[in-house]
Amino acid sequence: MDARDALWDSARVRSLIAAKDIGGMIKFARHARGLRQGDLGRASGYSASTISRLENCRRASSDLPMVRRVAEAAGIPADVLGAALGFCGPASVTVATGQREEDPMRRRTFMAAAGFAVPAHMLASLDDALAVLPDPSAAPTADEVTAQLARARRLFDAGDLAPFIDRLPRLMSVTHANAEQAHDAAGYARLTLCYSLATEALNKLGTPASRITADRATAYATLSGSPIATAAAARSLSIVLRHEGRHAIANRVTLDAASRLEATGLATPAQAAAYAQMLCTCAYTTAQAGDRERALDMIADAEKAAARLPVRPGSPFSVTPASVGLYRVGIHWSLGDAGSALHVGRRLHPGQFPTAERRGRLHTDMARAWWQAGRPEETTRALLAAYREAPGEIRRPSIRELVTELAARHPKVTGVQRLAALGGQR
Repeated sequence: MDARDALWDSARVRSLIAAKDIGGMIKFARHARGLRQGDLGRASGYSASTISRLENCRRASSDLPMVRRVAEAAGIPADVLGAALGFCGPASVTVATGQREEDPMRRRTFMAAAGFAVPAHMLASLDDALAVLPDPSAAPTADEVTAQLARARRLFDAGDLAPFIDRLPRLMSVTHANAEQAHDAAGYARLTLCYSLATEALNKLGTPASRITADRATAYATLSGSPIATAAAARSLSIVLRHEGRHAIANRVTLDAASRLEATGLATPAQAAAYAQMLCTCAYTTAQAGDRERALDMIADAEKAAARLPVRPGSPFSVTPASVGLYRVGIHWSLGDAGSALHVGRRLHPGQFPTAERRGRLHTDMARAWWQAGRPEETTRALLAAYREAPGEIRRPSIRELVTELAARHPKVTGVQRLAALGGQR
């Protein structure tokens, strides 16, 4: 063990971690490097008084990017910082939400909210894993974790969430194990992608657990220091907030992440794609809040950005002109303009979307537009097409509500009763 390793494995560091004393940890690291508060302030871009304030606060500041920057300048390793912040294990983050794993009401709510899309035993296993992770069968390498994340993404993209949810506890376990072993920013970035993908799935199921996974994604993105990981986490959190009806704060989260991306100069295709995706997400959220002019301006900017991007299938941000067009469909029906939504949607076709999940989403968004236009027959056909592409899409809570209303108001339309049965309404 070298001197550096010995320092961060010392009894003093372990006691600071146990106390979650981030201020004490920064002070310890500063003294270990022989720095004054002014020296550390200059190295991190803050004033000596800011460093003093951080060191005298036992708990972390709400400005996690600032804490990370100061800790990095002080030489605190990412894994030590994560442990001091309480981010290295899921239990500490879960406790922060105020929910207890053993609370039977929480578990019933978690499983009931997921409806018919995923078997109850899979949801119960995931609920357990969000409190206490299962032990990994072996210490995974970074390449193995990357491959498992890619397989999970393919399961999600297939449009049937049950196999994805079944695999998710093990995926969380190996991704955590690798991050704790690797002690690097890349490990935290992989954790961010894991929890962001989990949040996307849990949002579709309509479960409150999506807030837990979104919060973890945000925490690990901060530790990673990656603008792309930060964008992925911000997008997942903004979708949760949007579902809670908190459109203003959802947009703020997304725009802040987009600003950090823009500050990179968007020099790589990955950064440019992430930026275009954030514009799409912001535009949709803005439309949901009823701000027509701003939503249409943002989606127009996203269209320009997407036209310059290479196709990157399987990446966290795979943005094409067709995918932006699909957002435009959703924006128009959110604004109550079914005619414009249908006009845009007619120019799209399933072959433009490489994943079943996106093809299913095309049909459900068109179904919403047809329903808004007062066309129950076309609504039914679109929803049945969505089921053929991705069965889970018609079992999302918002689509199940649409199917319920459709069946109640137009029970004799051809296909409606079959649709109701497929969606679990009877």
